[in-house]
Amino acid sequence: MKKLALVFTLVLTFLYVADSAAQKDPKAKVVLDGMSQKFQSMKGFTANFDFTYQDGSGSSDRQTGDIAVKCNQYRLKLPDQEIYNNGKTVWTYIQTDSYKEVTINDVSQMEGELTPSNIFRMYETGFTYKLLADKTFQGKASQVVELVAEKANAPFQKVRLMIDKTTKDLLGWEMFDEQGGVFSYTFKNLKAQPSLPDTYFAFDVKMHPGIEVIDLR
Repeated sequence: MKKLALVFTLVLTFLYVADSAAQKDPKAKVVLDGMSQKFQSMKGFTANFDFTYQDGSGSSDRQTGDIAVKCNQYRLKLPDQEIYNNGKTVWTYIQTDSYKEVTINDVSQMEGELTPSNIFRMYETGFTYKLLADKTFQGKASQVVELVAEKANAPFQKVRLMIDKTTKDLLGWEMFDEQGGVFSYTFKNLKAQPSLPDTYFAFDVKMHPGIEVIDLR
């Protein structure tokens, strides 16, 4: 499970292999800009999500969780851990039957990494992109944009974003690694929540007596 959260907040660096001659498709940019503007207009949102990883042999693992985002802040909840980011500090809280701990980092230590709060703007620098054929995703007519990074030392080759053709909501995305594995994320029950308090995105150590604190700041 710890690996799952790291995939969501750390591994998603999106430094993919790309053809240096590739161009940015203006039609794809219109779709991406629409998605980004929709997110920014919401100010904040909550959603449920499904996460699936399928390796090259066909074996798969599925998990579910909840997410809340407000500007550059987010809170990610998984079955045995939560990640809090209030824009300055990141807390990774892990709780099992035998122990509980929280690891604390400065946001600056995570610069350049994709997080739930910046996925909507990741295409703006460092990527080429193109519009693929429309598809039905979650029962909705969706536009599919494929992004490829301009750097070559990448753990993933490409990313595909599924964007609701009518509402411009980001419905989900897929990432493809060098071993033939596919990371898939799907948003469900996406709701605008512009009034989430800042305290919702901060972890209060005092509320968890006996917790082990690993402060890496």
